Amino acid sequence: MSYIVFDLEWNQCPDGKEFEDAALPFEIIEIGAIKLNEQKELADTFHALIRPRVYPKLHYQIKKVIGLREEELKNGCSFEEAAEAFLAWCGEKPVFCTWGTLDLTELQRNLLYYHMEERLPGPILYEDVQKLFAIRYETRSVRRSLEYAVEFLHIPREGAFHRAIDDADYTAKILQQIPEEVIKQNYSIDCFQNPKTRDDEIYLRYNTYDKFISREFDTREAVMADRDVAAVHCFLCHKNVRRVIRWFTDGSGRNHLAVGVCPEHGYVKAKVRVREAASGRFYAIRTTKLISESEMGDIRTKQLFLRLKKQNKKKK
Repeated sequence: MSYIVFDLEWNQCPDGKEFEDAALPFEIIEIGAIKLNEQKELADTFHALIRPRVYPKLHYQIKKVIGLREEELKNGCSFEEAAEAFLAWCGEKPVFCTWGTLDLTELQRNLLYYHMEERLPGPILYEDVQKLFAIRYETRSVRRSLEYAVEFLHIPREGAFHRAIDDADYTAKILQQIPEEVIKQNYSIDCFQNPKTRDDEIYLRYNTYDKFISREFDTREAVMADRDVAAVHCFLCHKNVRRVIRWFTDGSGRNHLAVGVCPEHGYVKAKVRVREAASGRFYAIRTTKLISESEMGDIRTKQLFLRLKKQNKKKK
């Protein structure tokens, strides 16, 4: 097993969103990666510049941020060559690590565009080092920039930010300072390639909550009509519980909340986020955790507020 800490730089349509290729809004132009062994010691590095095919001209903001020029990229390899070399370099059973949630998704989107998605099947368990940093040094909900974390941990600034190999190196050095138990207990999952059948659906358990990832459905409404998605169970004993607050939407149509009560362990909060898959269909990510009576009261208040707001809107 190796930790593969990687970073991507990508380009976008220089002429504006209305002219972009909807199947590839972000075209990868650079891959940088650090390989750490199981003891989180440096084992190897990888770097590739990629010759853009969809957007040969760099967006002015991209050019400004990453400092690359079109002339440099013309000497790069094709995406297919870079991706094959990178995935071969990763070896068997790689644990992918990124700063944030975007890089792994965009890598898969680019692979899909070039009909290479079978080279990296999903869903993919990975380590979000940005999240791990927050859990270890601040609070779970905070998300800091890579530069902030480097300064916080007093890591020497030896490379430029917003270049793939340097950002990967900084991310690897941050990962080296995260305790192993924090890493193992707080892994993430990328659902760009989400489950397609009931048998493929995913159940994950963490220290304080669990997560369920459903198969795809034709509509958002069909997601919440599914009995497995809408089930509320106790985080500790896993028994289905009686709902004291039935499912309601937070107003966006994408997030739904419910509260049940377990006779043995108390109140249970369930949250469902409905996401659109790359296929255009929909799937759910449901999280379940124990909450206090006061937290249950806050959710009930929110439900009543949204109900009154909806009623007042109808009267107008």
